[in-house]
Amino acid sequence: MTTEFNELLPTSPGDRPQVWIIGTREQVMHLINDFYVKKVTSDRARFTPIVPAPFAVGKYMTVLVF
Repeated sequence: MTTEFNELLPTSPGDRPQVWIIGTREQVMHLINDFYVKKVTSDRARFTPIVPAPFAVGKYMTVLVF
């Protein structure tokens, strides 16, 4: 990521860790299911809805918040 993009990310010391998943819609859905099956997360509801990535044409993204 570029420095300019990092500066736009709202963060504070109390924020929880996040895992960003960016790829095609199928890749994102596969990784969500993979994280659940491998027990990285106990609930698929911890992922944000899949949305088009604003910085990558044709890609989608979701965020896993712990």
